[in-house]
Amino acid sequence: MSDTNNDSFRTEMIAEIKRIQSELNELKDIKKSMTRKPARKTTAKKKVAKRKPDRKTTAKKKVAKRKPARKTSKPKRKTTRRR
Repeated sequence: MSDTNNDSFRTEMIAEIKRIQSELNELKDIKKSMTRKPARKTTAKKKVAKRKPDRKTTAKKKVAKRKPARKTSKPKRKTTRRR
């Protein structure tokens, strides 16, 4: 008796799961159809590439020269008196 009840319960549960899955798929399809983007997008303005100026007309930039590092003087040792 319990085997038939168990089998019928399983088949009912499987049928219920399949029904829920089909409803979920329908909801997903509805969501996709609602959030669809338009087929054509507006074209963005093209950026015009800037031309490099001729080398002859541009003045050379002056580069600041670095100052050499200062020389550090070592502190002189104090001589101790000997007795």
